[in-house]
Amino acid sequence: MEPVKLTGSEWSVLDSLWRENPQTVMQLVANLRQTVGWAKSTTITTLRRMEEKGLVHCKIAGKGKSYTPAVEQEQAEISETRSFLNRVYRGSVGLMMTAMAQRQELSREEIAELREILAQAEKGDGQ
Repeated sequence: MEPVKLTGSEWSVLDSLWRENPQTVMQLVANLRQTVGWAKSTTITTLRRMEEKGLVHCKIAGKGKSYTPAVEQEQAEISETRSFLNRVYRGSVGLMMTAMAQRQELSREEIAELREILAQAEKGDGQ
């Protein structure tokens, strides 16, 4: 799987498309105006650039265009997470968790959730 590198703007567009697709230009304009405050021209410019980069698929439907994501959400999330870990914590999940735990930024619920995730990961190692 090839790493996906997305800008903040690209994340905004794809997030909207991952929630609902296909979407017309006008649907995306309305959604992105509401979520990130973009003007119509910003949305159209971003979509054009994303299409050129192969991040979205465009289909002409009548007088308008509709868009679908060309990138899977899981693929983008994994790539971004790995990039973040490498940049900030030298690739170490342990360093990141230590930093969060020492600053008491984890709720009891989050700690319980992490324990469950680790237990599941441990079970998966033996298979």
